[in-house]
Amino acid sequence: MRLLIRLRATADARYNNAAHHKLRGRLWKGLDRSEFDDLHDSGRPPGICNSQIFPWGEIETGDQRHVLVAAADRDVLQAVADGLVADREFNVGEMRFRIEEVVPLSPDVGEPGSTGTLETGSGVLVRIPPWRQDEYGIADESDGESLFWRPEYSTEPFQTQLVNNLDRKHNRFQPDYLPGPSDSDGDLFEEYELLKTYALPLTVSEGEQREVVLSKWRFGYRVRDDDHRRHLNLALDTGIGERNALGLGFLNIEDKTLPTGEPA
Repeated sequence: MRLLIRLRATADARYNNAAHHKLRGRLWKGLDRSEFDDLHDSGRPPGICNSQIFPWGEIETGDQRHVLVAAADRDVLQAVADGLVADREFNVGEMRFRIEEVVPLSPDVGEPGSTGTLETGSGVLVRIPPWRQDEYGIADESDGESLFWRPEYSTEPFQTQLVNNLDRKHNRFQPDYLPGPSDSDGDLFEEYELLKTYALPLTVSEGEQREVVLSKWRFGYRVRDDDHRRHLNLALDTGIGERNALGLGFLNIEDKTLPTGEPA
């Protein structure tokens, strides 16, 4: 479940690619004084993820841009939509827009037998805790702190931490009797293609900024069964990796082929 927000620029502005915290604040503004007001400070995964403003590039008055918002809980997503429709001014720092339209979308990886590709629209944050670094063959260089995943650590810790993280989201947003990603045979994705790794100063809360290491990926998949389909769609709804509420780990379906071999 997600929303496509169509925006029209109301002022010229330089594109700010580090405005994650301000963008989250604008999107969550509609949750204030709603039944989901406490999501801000609950400490639990909120199950909300968003793209950055796209397309990237300098902004001129009258330009059209977009933002996508996804959520695991339909009621939370409806509250976000209600807030956006009620207040159509959409300002993210110096980037100023007016909301023209909010469109509901329901992306789906497809029924069992479908194949396709998912691509991260924003960087993925994966941390490796100190107690697992020896298990992954990572030299002790963290001084007791978690390490941000980097290509030199191999893809094994990335895949394992990614699935563990999705397990926690599954436990929070799916019924207990349904198997989670690590309960199922087979990998979450068939192919992991690393597109790039980069560092970014990220404002994680008001007044607190950290330098983080992010990676962008293209994942190939084949839907094995209904459980696997649910896991992949959960990743679309919540994002992958950590700090999804800041717009990290947002996934898009790049292409999809039906079990019949026809493109979807």
